[in-house]
Amino acid sequence: MPLAPHRPKADRLAEEYYTAVRVPPDVAALASVPDTLAPGSPAKVGILDLAFAVRGGRTELVGRYQKTPLQIMRPLWIDPEQPGMSYVYLMATGGGVAQADRYRMDFHCGPDTQVHLTTQAATKIFRMEHDYASQRVHLTAGAGSYVEYLPDPLIPFQDARFYQSTEVTVAPDATVLVGDTLTAGRLARGERHSYRALATDLRIRRPDGTLLAIDTLRLTPGRPGTGVLGPGVFAGHDHVASLFAVTDRVPATELADTLHEALAGLGVLYGVSVLPRDCGAWVRLLDDSPVRVAEAHRAAWHAVRRLLTGHPPPDLRKP
Repeated sequence: MPLAPHRPKADRLAEEYYTAVRVPPDVAALASVPDTLAPGSPAKVGILDLAFAVRGGRTELVGRYQKTPLQIMRPLWIDPEQPGMSYVYLMATGGGVAQADRYRMDFHCGPDTQVHLTTQAATKIFRMEHDYASQRVHLTAGAGSYVEYLPDPLIPFQDARFYQSTEVTVAPDATVLVGDTLTAGRLARGERHSYRALATDLRIRRPDGTLLAIDTLRLTPGRPGTGVLGPGVFAGHDHVASLFAVTDRVPATELADTLHEALAGLGVLYGVSVLPRDCGAWVRLLDDSPVRVAEAHRAAWHAVRRLLTGHPPPDLRKP
């Protein structure tokens, strides 16, 4: 359902638009024709294309295209400290990601916009027998904007095959917070790293293409020597989370110190570092408790929000 057009219309239903590029070999090798709906079939392609701009003193959704199973709730303005910030919940009507699904989400945040993007619930990657699923995320933050993209955890079921690429473009005087959380599986069912293959790529760039940061994850637990539980990945824990903050509002070292102070004493394993070119800082968290990881991730977000805006975020009332 489109609203006012915000840029030249792309052929969003063309295969090259929603199909992931540079799919890692361990995932691409699983490509096959499923005995159910094939890639590109109705209900297998989810598309979300949103554009935000400042109108009347607050950030408004000025362009929207959505194709089921992806959709959104209408924007909310629920922050008493920053009443102009638009809060948007991303949703999938199918309840989770299934084999041969191809998703793409684009977020265009114009100059001086304030946008918070999150999901309604955790993203479940269902069990798969054929092919794989993929999701492309493109986020663009215009000059002077403040954008947060903080989806809920990713939960891969047994035999899941999934690839996600996230491309973030940040104007030199914009601020972007990007977070993610990954679990080892459906732990209550005894599924711990029972997925077939899981890969993610995060790339953060300037509009001129200058690469600021890249975070790559490749998990194939069934293959010997892949080291899913090694020190560079889960390090023996069940949950891993990250938060990247790109900003020029404060020095990178001050941002890193703020993250250290927010996480000290919370009982989780974590590491903080400044990003290349002093464009910001990032943190990675590890623990066996989903509650502790969520609390630590939230503490990091709250501390960064206070530092950069002078205000705490509102209570989003998520369980």
